[in-house]
Amino acid sequence: MEICPYLQYSFEILGKKWNGLIIHYLSLCPNGTAHFSEIKRDLTDITPRALSLKLSELAEYGLIEKKVTIGPPVTISYELTEKGQTLTAALKPIQQWALQYK
Repeated sequence: MEICPYLQYSFEILGKKWNGLIIHYLSLCPNGTAHFSEIKRDLTDITPRALSLKLSELAEYGLIEKKVTIGPPVTISYELTEKGQTLTAALKPIQQWALQYK
């Protein structure tokens, strides 16, 4: 039996710790953007190094975009791309499943 390569790709992204939560977090942000310090403050258990690595990884997948605003001061924010926004719809049934069975 062959594993579906599309499902495998999905779990390659969502199966890694923090990725789904970061995507979900950004989808809830009022302006659709968040600064590193905001994400770190609200995802309390993630280390700064892990958050930095995860944000870079999600950007490589094309799910989030890093925005640099030239200052003073220079500010960096993160937002979901269109591809990342479409993934949030897939997270809702997973959230409903957890709500029912946890």
